[in-house]
Amino acid sequence: MNESKAMILGCAGKSLTADEVRFFRDERPWGFILFARNIGEPAEIRDLVASMRDCVGRDDAPVFVDQEGGKVQRLRPPIAPNYPAGASVGELYRRDRGTGLRASWLLARLFAYDLRRLGITADCMPVLDVPVEGANDVIGSRAYGRDPRSVAALGRAAAEGLMAGGVLPVMKHIPGHGRATADSHLALPVVDAPLEALRVHDFAPFKALNDLPMAMTAHVVYTAIDPDRPATTSAKVIQDVVRGEIGFDGLLVSDDTSMKALSGDFLEKAAAILAAGCDLVLHCNGVMEEMAGIASLTGPLAGRSLERARRALDVVGRADETEEAMVRAEFANYFEAVA
Repeated sequence: MNESKAMILGCAGKSLTADEVRFFRDERPWGFILFARNIGEPAEIRDLVASMRDCVGRDDAPVFVDQEGGKVQRLRPPIAPNYPAGASVGELYRRDRGTGLRASWLLARLFAYDLRRLGITADCMPVLDVPVEGANDVIGSRAYGRDPRSVAALGRAAAEGLMAGGVLPVMKHIPGHGRATADSHLALPVVDAPLEALRVHDFAPFKALNDLPMAMTAHVVYTAIDPDRPATTSAKVIQDVVRGEIGFDGLLVSDDTSMKALSGDFLEKAAAILAAGCDLVLHCNGVMEEMAGIASLTGPLAGRSLERARRALDVVGRADETEEAMVRAEFANYFEAVA
């Protein structure tokens, strides 16, 4: 791992091109991420994942995906069922706390079965953002609810379900995307809430889960902390809030650098992300020219970042012995459509 660069990259299609193979072999990203464009038949996915790891010469190179359920679900039928969104789990929790927590754990445990059989070892969830009235719908039904305590409880259950299946969870979007009035895929959201409101509402779930192994940043400006830079490129947000107030000392990855919320070219983005204190730069769209820019400004994982990366990988592959059929049958009691 000590030769891996501090970046997670995507690819263009369902298999690697010769140029991608050469690039990944030369640049050695620490991990990879899959999107819908990369999802073919199960055998194709397994071959793609294996070829990614072969390029960097590491069997433990993590492969990530966004598999939350609801509208954000890269694996769909017939590869995996259509699963309910976080908001549906939240509704169960509001009716009966124990039922909701169990359903959240079961849902994540099912994700782990689906991912591991394809060689995918990391899932970018739970979503710990807590929406407010009037916020952009980019989070919407992805959120477990609008109460920080319930979001934290359900997020904890989901993370534990993934880890029980040997899959690395990535909580997002730290320190909170719930108030954003713009979609950060398209524009830079600016949040003007006072610091105390952020503390008790937005930061709270992340602080409650600050022991988790990995988190993804929010491309959001919080004017009460840093009026000039989004969290992803703000040393003040990363050091004072994420590492300080929230107390997160796990592996910190940026949200996607190809989103419109971040300005500048890809060399500038990578430099700003690493200078702010993120451990890893994430680039998702598979565009070679952009990845080359990221790679040119990204050095090898080292020091505390390397230690955090090693700790994060400790949870991968350590699955419990729970039988999948039993988990699916129990989950069907709550959501019959995905039995």
